[in-house]
Amino acid sequence: MKNILKLGLIMTLYAVAACVGLAFVYSATAKIIAERQQADLEAALKELFPDLEGYEDISGELVSPDGAVAFEGQYGIRRGNAFIGAAIRASGASYGGKVVILVGVGIDGKISGVKILEIADTPGLGANAASPTYYVDRARKITFYGQFTGKSVADPFTVKEDVAAVTASTITSRAITAAVRSSSAAAAAWLAAHTGVEGGTP
Repeated sequence: MKNILKLGLIMTLYAVAACVGLAFVYSATAKIIAERQQADLEAALKELFPDLEGYEDISGELVSPDGAVAFEGQYGIRRGNAFIGAAIRASGASYGGKVVILVGVGIDGKISGVKILEIADTPGLGANAASPTYYVDRARKITFYGQFTGKSVADPFTVKEDVAAVTASTITSRAITAAVRSSSAAAAAWLAAHTGVEGGTP
């Protein structure tokens, strides 16, 4: 009986030590992951807004006009003390699962850029939407996501009309386009309310 109690005590001590060790590892790893995610976000925002001098988290201020599109992050982009744009991290259901994008909109009412952050669609088909070497316009070397840059938020955003689709991947094309449409509309509305500028017109 005494040996059983001793063995139980030893095992308990080992378990406690292991838990404490894991807690320290998790704490250190979580901090590194958070710092990396922050750096990735700042790099992505800078890519969409080269004139960016700062940004503020405005999460919760914008509501998606499409129930199939969720807003996971919202950012007001600043140059000096003035807002020059807004960016939204949005997600929706695509062919292979969740797709996540980052959409930037300037105060001129045009999309400053789109980045596809996560996509699980079929390699060689839907996944081409995120490829920098897959072109919907080969002559002008325009990628699927690149075609949104410069589009007005007032455009219809209809696949196979004003938006070129990824070949044999209509579901993917529509899912991403829906996320861009919802994000750009919400961002433009927020900018109009906070800058007094709507579609580039005071």
